[in-house]
Amino acid sequence: MNKPFIIHLLLFLPLFNCSNMKTETQSIVVPKISITDRLDFENVSKVLEKNTTLNKVDWWEWEKFPYQPEVHFRIAHNDSLLFLKYYVKEEHILARQTQPNTAVHRDSCVEFFVDPLQDGNYYNFEFNCIGTTHLAYGPDRKERTFVPANKIESEIKTWSTLGKNAFEEKSGIFEWEMVIVIPSSIFSHNEGLRFSKLISNANFYKCGDDTSKPHYLSWNPVKTPNPDFHRPEYFGVLKFE
Repeated sequence: MNKPFIIHLLLFLPLFNCSNMKTETQSIVVPKISITDRLDFENVSKVLEKNTTLNKVDWWEWEKFPYQPEVHFRIAHNDSLLFLKYYVKEEHILARQTQPNTAVHRDSCVEFFVDPLQDGNYYNFEFNCIGTTHLAYGPDRKERTFVPANKIESEIKTWSTLGKNAFEEKSGIFEWEMVIVIPSSIFSHNEGLRFSKLISNANFYKCGDDTSKPHYLSWNPVKTPNPDFHRPEYFGVLKFE
């Protein structure tokens, strides 16, 4: 290979999105942890940051939506509780929704879709940046059964550095974090579920349909013509200790 060709190739390398170099199904070993202190943002964060790896939500597929915020997450469990922490840096934040099972994906939103038993049925946990939660169950986008709002409010715990109050869009550079605690009891279509030794299919997402820069990122690659997170065939794998 001659030198002019090499130089020409190197000039174009920065144009490639490194996230799109992923070629294999992503997987995570979900560690089993113990939290003896009260469950709150600080205590859960401390244990997660000591005992888990930081994972990226950085797969970008759709050229129509070029904006790519920076998104990472951590995940762990203690058999009966699942612990998540998201880290987001983005230019526009929006939080209109305050009631469970509303259209939180239109706000600044992070999502966790999981098929706990690998049987083709999955839960879509969607959280806007103030922790409002949307949760349903079923085999695809059309066949969804909502988990009751009162069950969501009483069982799922969320803490966001942006607080709990709704707000219209703010523009600038924003960095926010959110801790989420999900009990196994919220998986109401899988009675008696426990996380230890479980192998599940899952994906993690970031979106914001009504923000000034709509965006759609995933952890495991989603290879569809248009943004569509309800595609369990593109889930990665979680291996629970």
